[in-house]
Amino acid sequence: MDGLELLKKNWKKQEATLPKVSYDEIYQMIWKRSSSIVKWIFIISICEFSIGVLFNLVAADEEYWNSLEQLDLKEITMWVYGINYLITLYFMFRFYMNYRQINATSSAKKLMQDIIKTRRTVKFYIMYVLVGTAITALAYTYLIIYHHIEDTKVSDSSAYVFDALDWLKFTGIIFAALAAFLGILWLFYRVIYGILLKRLKRNYMQLKNLDCD
Repeated sequence: MDGLELLKKNWKKQEATLPKVSYDEIYQMIWKRSSSIVKWIFIISICEFSIGVLFNLVAADEEYWNSLEQLDLKEITMWVYGINYLITLYFMFRFYMNYRQINATSSAKKLMQDIIKTRRTVKFYIMYVLVGTAITALAYTYLIIYHHIEDTKVSDSSAYVFDALDWLKFTGIIFAALAAFLGILWLFYRVIYGILLKRLKRNYMQLKNLDCD
């Protein structure tokens, strides 16, 4: 039993041997804990963004951009990077605003609303990452294959003709690999943000029970 649960138990029972615990004291503890959780969500998003930018700067050397240019994907990739950075910065801004709103909260009802809003923002962010990754991966796969078909010249084209079964196998491999990668990515976010979201949900339920008592 954590400190908050002990306070709630004391507050409900009002035992003579224990000091009387007020509603405000319990609320303040939940508020501080929620504020700390949302702050960590914001900090983690900053770290995640910084690591991503650093990785792109290191990995995107001259050879990388030359290979993309040969595939006619350099300009598209620059747009993808730019749009992704803007959307990620937007979510970081929302995380920061959620943190500020919770810090300024003065009632249990408002805190419950802010917790719901924060959880929703994080879920939307994770959904954006997963869906955006899937769309980008499929689009790049199609463009690379299309470029390869257009630029490749062979003497015996019959040897490179795919029948329906070949295309089905190829598509299955692509989707299986993508599903595996997205699964790993989902687990990664589940570990990083999932723990914090569970704690926020627990705070929400404690506030709800407190408000009903």
